[in-house]
Amino acid sequence: MKVKRIVANIETRRLSEARAFYEEALGLECLMDQGWIATYGSGGTSVVQISFASEGGSGTPVPELSIEVDDVDEALARMRSAGFPIEYGPADESWGVRRFYVRDPFGKLVNILAHRD
Repeated sequence: MKVKRIVANIETRRLSEARAFYEEALGLECLMDQGWIATYGSGGTSVVQISFASEGGSGTPVPELSIEVDDVDEALARMRSAGFPIEYGPADESWGVRRFYVRDPFGKLVNILAHRD
């Protein structure tokens, strides 16, 4: 398994303010906008990204981190094997990702995902 990307998620209902600062003032591109989450970065596959969300999607809470991996099922097996409890999923989401939520040792909610082909 290889980690491909880590994205910080900032919970807010003021998504337009995030756009004004990060896209308009800072110059990052809006890489994705689902209405409830918008991700900004400096290119489609860039590792420079920050997201702002009013929910986690599918009625879930906003995770503190999103970690993209190349094999989400392997990551899930490794988390279970290590004894970390899975809090959501695995789920194949309508926006094209397979993911699950787990808490890190510090209590942070982490969204581990892979984009479906």
